[in-house]
Amino acid sequence: MSPTHFTAAAKLFPRLLAAALLALATSGSAHAETWWDSAWTLRKSITVDTTTTGTAIADSIGATPVLIRLHDGNFTFGAAKEDGGDLRFVAEDDKTPLAYHIEKYDATLGEAYVWVKIPELKPGAKTTIRLYYGNAGTKAVRADDPKGTYDADTVLVWHLVEKTTPAVDASGNGNNAANPGTSADGAMIGGGLRLDGKGSVGLPVAPSLAWTAGGAMTWSAWVKPAALQANAVIFSRRDGATSLVIGMNNGAPFVEVNGTRSTTGAAVAPASWHHLAVVASGGQLALLLDGEPYATLNAALPALSTAAQLGAATNGFVGEVDELEISKVARPTGFIKFAALTQGGGDKAAKLLVFSAEEQPKDWLAFLKTGYFGIILSSLTVDGWVVICILMVMAAISWFVMINKVSYLNSLSRGNKAFLKEWDQISTDLTSIDLGDPDQAKSLGGRVDAAGQKALRRSTVFRIYHIGAEEIRHRLKADRSDRVLSARSIQAIRASLDGGLVRETQKLNRMIVLLTIAISGGPFLGLLGTVVGVMITFAAVAAAGEVNVNAIAPGIAAALLATVAGLAVAIPALFGYNYIVTRIKDATADMHIFIDEFVTKMAEYYAEPSQRSSPLTRAPFAPSDPRK
Repeated sequence: MSPTHFTAAAKLFPRLLAAALLALATSGSAHAETWWDSAWTLRKSITVDTTTTGTAIADSIGATPVLIRLHDGNFTFGAAKEDGGDLRFVAEDDKTPLAYHIEKYDATLGEAYVWVKIPELKPGAKTTIRLYYGNAGTKAVRADDPKGTYDADTVLVWHLVEKTTPAVDASGNGNNAANPGTSADGAMIGGGLRLDGKGSVGLPVAPSLAWTAGGAMTWSAWVKPAALQANAVIFSRRDGATSLVIGMNNGAPFVEVNGTRSTTGAAVAPASWHHLAVVASGGQLALLLDGEPYATLNAALPALSTAAQLGAATNGFVGEVDELEISKVARPTGFIKFAALTQGGGDKAAKLLVFSAEEQPKDWLAFLKTGYFGIILSSLTVDGWVVICILMVMAAISWFVMINKVSYLNSLSRGNKAFLKEWDQISTDLTSIDLGDPDQAKSLGGRVDAAGQKALRRSTVFRIYHIGAEEIRHRLKADRSDRVLSARSIQAIRASLDGGLVRETQKLNRMIVLLTIAISGGPFLGLLGTVVGVMITFAAVAAAGEVNVNAIAPGIAAALLATVAGLAVAIPALFGYNYIVTRIKDATADMHIFIDEFVTKMAEYYAEPSQRSSPLTRAPFAPSDPRK
């Protein structure tokens, strides 16, 4: 690269840097289309497979909440926040966040239950959602949305995780229990309710829970009978002679309306969990056991708006109950079956919900977002980012200077070598360059063609030679036969050569000052960022009034990152500077040696006979004294 081209490239550098940053930003934007948010560094794809390769469901399902069971076998709890605050669920398009809420999250035991709403789940198809986690930033807080997890037709959801307080309605309708019950640890899904057959938990009287005659309704719960009982009441709602009762008779589930009971199927074994559901639609009530049709009752849903009971004081159910849900519509069979299979766990749930391997973003900054780097970067204050951005610009400029300067010196060295090879030939008779044709000097007396001359222009020695050859040509007239230069002429030519040497040296040292700025200024800027960052961290500690190592450690580490960035700018610039300066000294020495040799040869061939013994190789001719 010639000095002219190098200067032009230096002027274009800001534009090139901006274009590079724009390209990186564009690359990051393109990647963002396949990665929901770059602040989240890990994800898992969860495929809901209702085809024959998974767990076949042929009936309609629709919008449904799905229970995601997380454990050490399918989730890395150590990579997420201890409270699960960085869990996010996104649709398959990697753009649409899904409503969810956490029923239980225990990082110590490696167990979590999370309910996620899938807006549309089709039977006989595969639907993928994505679980994102791995964000250690302070903005990754719990984003639970229990009400958004369920549709508007869901009027009551009790997870029954409360220990000593009444059950809370997760559907957002406020249908909380009227009184607390006895909690049961290790129920079907986290905590549950234990019924002893002598007490009950009351449901509130609310407009959303009122039933109209012949209307639609869906009731479901997980039940675990402790023993076989006759006519055990699990759920009841009564208003005089009008009633609806759901229970078990010696292990056989039943639904009863106004004293009329459904048909009887096979009994279930005691001490085992089963999903029980009742769907009222038109003039019929259907009873489903573990997602499959079990019994029917040709009766319409009675009109009831009174308080309902879970359990009973007389003939009450003895056992455990979990996950009570009531809707004001008749849920399709596929909806009930899907709930039973996913909530029940086991092999069928494992085939229905398939977890992928842990994935990481593949963008060029991904490694900075994980582990300790992610913590440090997320803790950087604004002043730290400002200092680091300035240092990044300095680093880019210093690397640009070093790369281009080394490239220029390499081409210069090759050009000098090529020229000196030809110079060794013409220096034996310097008179070959003093003809009237100016191209004679450029071609080294006709030894080099036009292509070779173009290559030689990269040589600083050639450019100095060209200055000397032109000076000789101008001073020798074509009609002079003696071809002699006076001492003053030789002195003037030497001055011109020295001027060329100075200009070439200036070109060689151009922009080197940017490296010295990076070497001396980089560490000081980094130190400034560190000092300000530490000051802000301790000011925050003083404002809080307490010292917490876990709170201040990320801030101090982030502050020290500025010093690291300053050293990262200065150290390569220092090495590059020393190397380049050594190369420049070599190139300058070549020019000095050539000038001395050129002047010596010039004196040998063109000086007056009385002056040829003068020490031209060591000093220019002294001007003659006009008085002599």
